[in-house]
Amino acid sequence: MSFNYGLRPTTVQMIALSGTTSTQSAAFGSQSEYVRICSNAAVHILFGANPTATANSIFIPANEPEIFKVSPGEKVAIKGTNGDDISVVELSA
Repeated sequence: MSFNYGLRPTTVQMIALSGTTSTQSAAFGSQSEYVRICSNAAVHILFGANPTATANSIFIPANEPEIFKVSPGEKVAIKGTNGDDISVVELSA
């Protein structure tokens, strides 16, 4: 389980998946250094400028928040199942 060790939440993106294709977040803001990702279902994620998540991408189990180091302007792509809800919280130090 991931914990927030004094990181400041800045922007919250709630992403509802439709279908089973990869869905991208908005680009992370200029102050974002980390993102916290939590989903109500198991999903796969991939970071990058224009990412597409597949079944071979990073696996996130259901209801297990994870924190990742990111760069401003990056996005996260999420692949799951129709109706999954994903919370992507941008964090700064």
